[in-house]
Amino acid sequence: MGDISLVRVIEALLFSAQKPLSAKEIVDLLRGAGAEDELSPNEFAHVREAEVAAALEQLKAEYIEQQRAFQLIEKADGWQLVSDPQYAKWVRQLFPAPRPARLSAPALETLAIIAYRQPITRADVEAVRGVTIDGVLQNLLERGLVKIAGRAEIPGRPLLYETTEFFLDHFALRNLDELPNVEELRKRYLPTAPRPAAATAAGDDRGPASTTPATAAE
Repeated sequence: MGDISLVRVIEALLFSAQKPLSAKEIVDLLRGAGAEDELSPNEFAHVREAEVAAALEQLKAEYIEQQRAFQLIEKADGWQLVSDPQYAKWVRQLFPAPRPARLSAPALETLAIIAYRQPITRADVEAVRGVTIDGVLQNLLERGLVKIAGRAEIPGRPLLYETTEFFLDHFALRNLDELPNVEELRKRYLPTAPRPAAATAAGDDRGPASTTPATAAE
């Protein structure tokens, strides 16, 4: 058997994993190997995270250069081997279950506002869109794309909403900084809900919105 390289061992781990693996998880897996068999030394018992990160980038470049039918991508929760999107119509035959309905245009618009201006209240989202979003927001919550992030520190203490880890995974983003034109759109002025002087009933998430850095005019 030839020499076992760090790159090939990581490749085997990624191939066998049922979920994305972070660089730290890979380090832990590499260091833990061979613990039950002292006669088989572990060549990577002292591997460092920087070495693993370099090997992951090498694998990613290798697959692109070789034009493989799969890719190595970094997702919000780690690295994962996935099929190349150009083969999707054939790969999809392996998964005949009905595909979930696509998001409607109103849902996508609402999701975009939340993504770029989070945390944000329902009232502020409605101020931007000009329509109520009760059903749309509930749909996004049920799909796991949006979650409640707390309450705004203003009269009525309306709920704040933000995107989830599943949102990042669904749109193949490592973090929110990878959203297109993220800084420009975060700074662009958007209308906010009016702030009445009188406090609304506590716990009403339809109350006035908070002036957070994400929603305030720049």
